[in-house]
This record gives sequence, C-alpha cells and structure tokens, in this order.
Amino acid sequence: MIRILDKFVADKIAAGEVIERPLSVVKELVENSIDAGATSIVCEIKNGGKSYIRVTDNGAGISPSDVLVAFERHATSKIETDTDLEKIETLGFRGEALASIAAVSRTELITKQAPEKLGSKVVISGGVVVEHTETGCPDGTTLIVNDLFFNTPARLKFMKSDKAESSVIIDFISKMALAYPGIRFRMINNDNILFSTNGKGDLKANILTIYGKDIENGLVPVDYTEDYARVYGFVSSPGVSRTSRKYQIFFVNGRNINSRVIEEGVSRAYSERLFEGRFPSAFLFIETDPSRLDVNVHPNKKEVKFDDNSFIIEIVRKGITIALSTKEAVPEVKQKSIFKMKEPENTAKTAVKSEVTTSEFTKTETNLFKDVKIKDSETQLNIKKLLSTLREEDNKNENTVSENVSSVKDTTPEKYISEPLKINRPFEFTDLVYCGSVFNTYILLTDENSFYMVDQHAAHERVFYERLMKSWENEEKLQQPVMIPIIINISYSIKESLSENMKPLHDMGFDIEEFGPKSYIVKAVPMFMQLAEAEDFLNYYVDNVAESSSVINHNQLEKIAMRACKSAVKGGDVLNREEVDELINLLSKCDNPYSCPHGRPTFIKMSKYEIEKMFKRV
Repeated sequence: MIRILDKFVADKIAAGEVIERPLSVVKELVENSIDAGATSIVCEIKNGGKSYIRVTDNGAGISPSDVLVAFERHATSKIETDTDLEKIETLGFRGEALASIAAVSRTELITKQAPEKLGSKVVISGGVVVEHTETGCPDGTTLIVNDLFFNTPARLKFMKSDKAESSVIIDFISKMALAYPGIRFRMINNDNILFSTNGKGDLKANILTIYGKDIENGLVPVDYTEDYARVYGFVSSPGVSRTSRKYQIFFVNGRNINSRVIEEGVSRAYSERLFEGRFPSAFLFIETDPSRLDVNVHPNKKEVKFDDNSFIIEIVRKGITIALSTKEAVPEVKQKSIFKMKEPENTAKTAVKSEVTTSEFTKTETNLFKDVKIKDSETQLNIKKLLSTLREEDNKNENTVSENVSSVKDTTPEKYISEPLKINRPFEFTDLVYCGSVFNTYILLTDENSFYMVDQHAAHERVFYERLMKSWENEEKLQQPVMIPIIINISYSIKESLSENMKPLHDMGFDIEEFGPKSYIVKAVPMFMQLAEAEDFLNYYVDNVAESSSVINHNQLEKIAMRACKSAVKGGDVLNREEVDELINLLSKCDNPYSCPHGRPTFIKMSKYEIEKMFKRV
C-alpha cells in the first residue's frame, strides 16, 4: 500500500539529508548570520555541539511576522525565481536549514529587527512549536540548539567523540573568520574562548590569530586580477613548506571549498620551487562573477564548478608567480637557523633552513655592482667562453615577459571586490653590490638592508635549464656549428627508440642525423651550449630514451634538462669578476631566479637586523 508519510516522519527524513552532524547546524546558522549582514558572530558549543550550540549575531534579524514562517520547509528570503539559481550571491538559499534543525532538536530563536521595540522568541521541540512570545533583546539573532538528535537515536548513535565533533566545528569557524575578516568572530568551546578576531578586515592578522604566529615568517601576499576574476590572499615562500596540503585553504566568493582546480594552479606556480613531497601553505580567495559558477554541485556546497577551469588555474598560477618574484619571497636565514642546525625533513644535505622576510629594500646602486678590487685566483677554468656565448645569445634573442598586476583591467563586479593587499615591488638584482666570494662557491652581495649569498652552481643550473627549455619552445633556433662533429655511438635497440624522438633535439637547435647503423653525427649545437655541455645533454637524452619506449613529451624533456644540469658551473670553480657579473645578470633575467630546477634556493639572505642580533647589538 502506498501512503503519504506523516509530516513529522517526513521532516525527520528531510532533516537527515541536511543535518548530518553538529557541524551541519553550525554551518547553516553561521552562513545565515553572514547573509543577514552581521558584523559580529559568536559561536558557542558544548560536548562537541551535541548538547548545546549557540550562534549569536548582530545582523538584520527576522520580523515578527516571519519568525514562524522561517521554520517552514523551503522558506527563504534569498531567492525568488529559478533564474536566481544561475547567480547565487548568498551562502544559503534552499530554505531548509531552520526547519531541519528544529525537527531534530530543542531549538530556541530570539531575534529583533532595528525598527522594532521588542523582539520575538520561539521555542520548538522536535518540530513542534511550544512557545511564541515577545521578548526584550538586542538587534540581531540568537539561535540555541539543545540536545541535537534527541528524537532520532539512530543518528545520535553514530556521532563521533566530543573532541572529533568540536574539532571540525572549530576548523569551520576558523575558515569563516579568514573568509570574512571584516566580521568579528568569537569561538567558545565548553566555556573556554578559543579565539576572537577583531573584525577590522586584516586578513593576515586573522591568519596569525587562528593558526599561530609561527606561520608569519612564511607569508607572501598575493593579489592579481584578470578579466572577470581576482585571486588574493597569502602563500608561503618556497623556503617554508609542509609535508601535506593541510594549510591550503581556498574560498570562492566567500565560500570555503575544496578545489582540485585551485590546487592545480598552486602546484604549477611552485613547480621547480619545492622538493618533491613538499607543499606550500596557501590561503587563497577568488572573487568572480557568480553567473560563472555552479555552487549547487555538492550537497554541503563544499565544491563549486567553474565554467572555465583553465582560466582559474592560470590566474592562480600567475598571481602566485608574481608574488614569489617579490623581495618578500626571498629565503632569509634567521638566527635560530644558525645556532640550531636542524636539518629539514627531506633534505638531509641542507644545513640551514630558509625562511621568508618582509623587510623593505632600498635601491642603493644604479649599476649591477660597485667597483670592488678582488684578487683573481691563478687557476681559472675554461668557462669564459660559456658565459660570453650566453651573453651573445641573450643579445640576439632577448625575450622577457613582464607581468604587471596594476596594468590588468579589473572587470570583477564591485560587490566582490575587497581591499587590495599591499604587494611590494619585485626583487631587483640591480640593487645589489658585489663583495666577493667564499669557498669559490658562494657569491657575496649586499644592499642597504641585507646580505646575500648566491650558490653559483644552483644559479647556473637555473640559467642553463631555462635557456634549454626556451630554445626548444622558440620558433627561431640559434645554432653554432662545431668544427669537429660529435659522433654518438648507440646500440640497435636504443637507435630504434631514438629515431622516433629526434624532433625535440632539432627543436632545440641540434643539427643531428644518422651516421651509420649504430651512430649519429652532430654538426651543430644550440648557441648557448659549449661542446662538452652539448655532449653531456645528448648522453642524458639518449639514456632517457632507452628507459622509455614512448615518444618524448614536454615533461620528460624537462626531466632530462634537469638531469643535464650537472654540466653547470660547480661549487669550487673559480669565477673572475666579469664571469660573476654575467652570471648574476643572466640569473636576473630568468623566469624563476629563486631556485634551481631541483628546488634548491639559488640564493639566500640575512637581514642587517638578524646580523645585529647575532652580535647582541639589538
């Protein structure tokens, strides 16, 4: 027999779809408070929210005529027609939250609008109204939920421990405090105030309040706008990373979400900047036209669907890349790193941990270096030709790209624009003064506020890698013929694979062709390579082809280029002043001058303040 379910049974079933756990209640109530225009929100829980939840705000409140209607299913003030679903601008819109909460708890609502002299009080137990009276109260709304799931024991049975339930609620309120820095949030757990934000709109201050001041040393501001979208927030410098993505927190139009799309943008921005298995912190916000989003693709609205994933990936990548090119992202050695030589988890050979700085820089020189007398070593390696050919190739084929945030036209709707974050100017190598080198490995530079050490091997690895990849990508191939051709001898099996993968070599500028049954002859190499470098690279290329039967793709070629970087200038190689100048000049023109292709920093710095601390001067 088919029958219509009793209203109370139907309400409990519907409530189970919306209210899964105490977090569901908190989420619905806090989002309602934000949609009501609140500037202050207090969330209090006890026993993980199972026995008590209170959310109090100073928002618009509910009129006396609407307080009971608010508890009806599908009652909402946020949408009217189906066309409103195409551009959702509120956090909640389905009109099921209050009805679902009231159906499975003992709920008390106290609310008042500004024009009214008295507010309203409604008490509902298990979906039944037991009290509806006027009451004196401040403007805004307080909603108290007692004994959640008291009338649905099956649901109550599967609740997690108090600590587990409270943990996810605290995490949610923490993220909402980041998403809305202009709102004062207070989180109370079992009568203890966990944190309270000031509501002054300072995103960085909220991050430090919630996640601790230890994270401050690694934060670099991001703010980039293109077309109809803006990405802003903070990310960690490459010198500060973690073993998981736990501190990658994303928001879209004020809604905290999980997003593989934004994750991909972050990953691309940090490509070659971090060791494998390390992840940056990222507190990122995207503001975009709501008509270009579908926020109703997940039951709890934890995911959104972008109408153009590739565009979002690219603006995230660009925004972070620009941020990581500023002076704030340059790794800094702190005093504790020198006296407490603790090795990073996955880099046993790295002796000093790098951290970020936010100190200001002042341009002190118009030239790359001041004239400083240095004593050249009697032993000079044959790298002058290498640096001179790099310089010649650079003059012939200068192809630098400058991305300027301020030049991008902002077409994002005004409603979604927050105050711009303060972004410092890009790091300028022209500010630096040459001071010499130590151990024939580290080039020493200074500016007015900081002291720098450049790893000459890592720096040249970066230069070599980018030149090689750009040579492959550019249409014009600059070659230099070799007086005595290079002969490469290989086995029959390798030749079979190599014959299918000759195009990338030609694309880079190699003039290579078959020369007998088991050999190839090379008559020209890329302009920026020396003969020995070209031979090393070709050997690595042949080895990689031998390991893979498939045609070499871009990612495989990048790996080969990274492996071939062993031909770069070594630590211990003696460089004269001209060679140092040229190496720093070439490094300054790299897309990513801050790390070698393997993720190691090319240079680090120590601020004047940190040095003075070491000598007890401050």
